[in-house]
Amino acid sequence: MSADNKEADDAMWCLALVLSIAVLFLSLVLQRRFALPAASSAISLFLQTADMLRKSTTKKATSSCCAACGIAEAGVDEVKLKECATCDLVRYCSDACQKNHKSQHEEACKKRSTESCDELLFKQPESRHDGDCLICCLPMPLDQTKSTMMTCCSKMVCNGCAYADALRQVEGMLLHACPFCREPTPDTNEEYTKEMMKRVEANDPVALCQEGLNQYEKGDYQSAFEYYSKAAELGDVEAHFELSHMYRDGHGVEKDEGKEMYHLELAAIGGHPSARYNLGIGEWNNGKTERAVKHFIIAATQGHDDSIKTLMDEFRSGIVSKDDLAAALRAHQAAVDATKSPQREAAEAAEKIYRNLVNVHVDC
Repeated sequence: MSADNKEADDAMWCLALVLSIAVLFLSLVLQRRFALPAASSAISLFLQTADMLRKSTTKKATSSCCAACGIAEAGVDEVKLKECATCDLVRYCSDACQKNHKSQHEEACKKRSTESCDELLFKQPESRHDGDCLICCLPMPLDQTKSTMMTCCSKMVCNGCAYADALRQVEGMLLHACPFCREPTPDTNEEYTKEMMKRVEANDPVALCQEGLNQYEKGDYQSAFEYYSKAAELGDVEAHFELSHMYRDGHGVEKDEGKEMYHLELAAIGGHPSARYNLGIGEWNNGKTERAVKHFIIAATQGHDDSIKTLMDEFRSGIVSKDDLAAALRAHQAAVDATKSPQREAAEAAEKIYRNLVNVHVDC
């Protein structure tokens, strides 16, 4: 390592020390002025800050030179370093250096790769995979029968908004149209299929996934797999979830647990609570209860009923703590409440009345 690089590292260490001392001094002043936690807490904060800065500067120093030969980044030795393809811990000046250093770095590389994957997998998603209704902007109901895909634009609309728009059309004696894009709704199955295939040909991932479901229900598993695969390539989370089922059951493809888990993980990361729950069940069956509970908690906070029931069962078994269960119950209820609205309740009531009338007509 060059002298200039060493001086830069020394300067970073000095800066880290100065900042750590400043944090310690500020903590002690606040403790005396506002009766904050005792000096031991301030010292603990000082040590944590120093350790954080040490790791930061160590990583910077390590990544500024080749891990194998020690040659520095451009600006000193005019060399461009590239990161390890698997982790972000080290960098190399050439493929030869990376190959020579593989035996020394392999264990740390695998460990870091696993940690990075888990960090992404167990991160709480910002929202569910199906997002919000584009009209009322409320989270979609978890029950997929309470929302509808518009074939003209492939947009998902909750039944509450669809029902409210239908009432508006009836009262105003208007033509039936999509509540989102206002295109006339198809009157026949042929028109419905034609509109759907237009969206499929446009490579709309939602339409591709829906067509995959249509083919799956017909028993054409090969076509379903092709549609699901294309939708998944375009980022459709639901398609990943459906592909996990196909690899689990061996429909259209050979059974493959590895690919099943791969698609489940991608779906869970994308915010699919049912995929997350299935991952939890898999971890539980493999004896990894801690990882399983993490999955159940994340799914429960998204409003998944089976996950919260499982957590309650495991609480009775002494596996889940009271605090964790209480937090999960609050988050689950909040997620469920967020999907409720007067329009959706009215739509559900109207659907029940319609079903009762149909049953009475059938009985007669």
